[in-house]
Amino acid sequence: MIRKIAIMQPYMFPYIGYFQLIAAVDKFVVYDDVNYINRGWVNRNNILINGVATLIQIPLSGASQNKLINEVEILNETKWKVKLLRTIEQSYKKASFFLAVYDLIQTQINKGHTHIAGLNVESTQAVCKYLGINTQIISSSSHYQNKHLSGQDRILDICKIENADHYINPIGGMELYDRELFDENKIKLNFIQSSAISYRQFNNLFAPYLSIIDVLMFCEPEYIKTKMLKAYKLI
Repeated sequence: MIRKIAIMQPYMFPYIGYFQLIAAVDKFVVYDDVNYINRGWVNRNNILINGVATLIQIPLSGASQNKLINEVEILNETKWKVKLLRTIEQSYKKASFFLAVYDLIQTQINKGHTHIAGLNVESTQAVCKYLGINTQIISSSSHYQNKHLSGQDRILDICKIENADHYINPIGGMELYDRELFDENKIKLNFIQSSAISYRQFNNLFAPYLSIIDVLMFCEPEYIKTKMLKAYKLI
């Protein structure tokens, strides 16, 4: 039986392509013991505010590119949570699926996570449950002892540990991987390329590539699961 696997860093309520990748595999590894990148998507994303894609973020304490993602702590203050949730509420309170989705987001934000990796992993799992995605999600820090490896060597090692014979990566990483090397290790390599996705966002001109928050607010879960999550091709 083909065992498909994907490996990605933990992002804050990532865009729908991230969930397409999760749904496309049997096991999804959250790559949380690699270096944090400033101004990346670990603690921030875009939502729709007054019809415009606008950045929101979770403030961190002592974040540094010299730290691993799972070492980075969330700022221990209440006011940013209140402000973030109020912003989401004001932006989406008239959206069709506001009540259920806001409850999901509020639960995760107020759960008391101390580290951004933990919040991102649990919120991703919560979204998957909401959408009926049954892929197993695990973290690299708790399952593998291979931090001495890097790049595709570490990816291949994880695939071998998991007895995976098919690795799928986002299309943006094509130049980082050597198909011949994967072939030599008897692991099929594919890249997932999302199709164009659009949906009604109030009466605004459509703003693409926003956080999954936006998709969930406007779209029925079954439609997301049966249509949007399958809107991709493997290259």
